Parts: sequence; C-alpha cells; structure tokens
Amino acid sequence: MKKFLNLSLIIFLILFQLKSFAEEKNYHKELITDWSRIFPDQNRNAAGPKFFKYIIDKKITYKDFVEFNKLYCAVSGSLIDPNSEPDFLFVNESDTNTKICGNYYKCCIPCSCDIMKYSKVQKMKYKFVDGIREFFVFTIKNPCNKKDFPNRVNKDYFCDGKKINDKQVYNLNDRIVIGLLHDGRRCNKDDIDYVKSHQVTGRYCELRNNTPLENLDAGMGDIFIKLAR
Repeated sequence: MKKFLNLSLIIFLILFQLKSFAEEKNYHKELITDWSRIFPDQNRNAAGPKFFKYIIDKKITYKDFVEFNKLYCAVSGSLIDPNSEPDFLFVNESDTNTKICGNYYKCCIPCSCDIMKYSKVQKMKYKFVDGIREFFVFTIKNPCNKKDFPNRVNKDYFCDGKKINDKQVYNLNDRIVIGLLHDGRRCNKDDIDYVKSHQVTGRYCELRNNTPLENLDAGMGDIFIKLAR
C-alpha cells in the first residue's frame, strides 16, 4: 500500500510539472500563432512596442502579463526562448534620473547595453482582470519627428503623422512603451556596483556604448539606436 501511494505521488508530481511546463510554453505558442496579427507586414525590427501593446490589450491577469513579457526583446522585437535567463541591469527613470534596477529578457547581449543607454523607465499603473498593479516599463521618446527615422523600421507602427500611433503602440506620457522591466525597484549601492562590474552590463556594455554608431554590427546594429536616441 505504501509503495502504491509513493508511486501515485511520483506520477502526480510528474504530471503537475508537465502541466506547468505546457502552460509556460503556451504563452510562447500564442505569440507565434498571432505573429501575423501583431506584425501584418512581418517586419518586427525594433518593434518590441508592438508586442507590449498586443499583450496589455488582452484581458489577462497580472501573472499572464508578466509571463508574456518575458518572451520578446524590447530592443529588437525578436521572440525569446521560454527558458532564457534575464540580465540584471539598471536604467534611469525618465522624470528623476534615479537608477531603477530589475531584470531584462533579451534576445542577445548587445540589447542589454542598448536598453541601458537609450531608454528610460517610468512607473505605470494598470488594471488587469485580477486588480490594479504598478510596475516599471522601458520607454523611448516620440521618434516621429526624426529626419533619420530608420528605414528598416515600419514607421506606421509607431507614428500617426508626427504623433505617436496610440492604436499600434502604448503611449505613456508622450513616450512609447517598449517593454517591461521585471521586478523593477530603486537600486541600492550594491546593485549598481554589481551591474557595473558584471562582464556584460559592465565591461562589454562600456565597450559597445563607446563604439561609433557606424561601427556597430552586433545585435540590432544601429537600428534601435537611431529610433531611440
């Protein structure tokens, strides 16, 4: 009888883990299934904002919102593998320049550098089906007046004339939301020291962020930078 109970418990745990894994994968599958709705012209270059808008417009819980936002890169617009690990980094808050720390899910290392240098974070409040939540989001300035708007980015996704296209992207205080900073909070000294000394967010990003724009060839190259700077 004891052996039977132990076997039943093991089977239950295996099925529970498989169910949890399947549910995690479903977020990714849903984004793939709806790819053509999110990007009708198939151009996802620097289009993290399109993912964010698609996700936040859904009638979902805060947990679902968080899980969906782990699966795309705010800089490149690429999908991310569900098992990816985030980079811990900081970005300045737009109004105060206070450093806000958190986790960023990226498609490749250079995107962490670009988001640290060329975005700002803002605190956002939103009502989900399970209540109102506050969280930090990455934002960029309205790019619609740019004379050098990158030609590999679909401008109609971002702009309605010289204004932000509110139907296509999320407008927060006249800035475009490009993604979610996970577990965002005000940095302490240890956080800042960790980020600055890390081999990616410290050493590599210092090198990348001091490289002339025309010499950038890793990650998104200069596409996102031209959009966001």
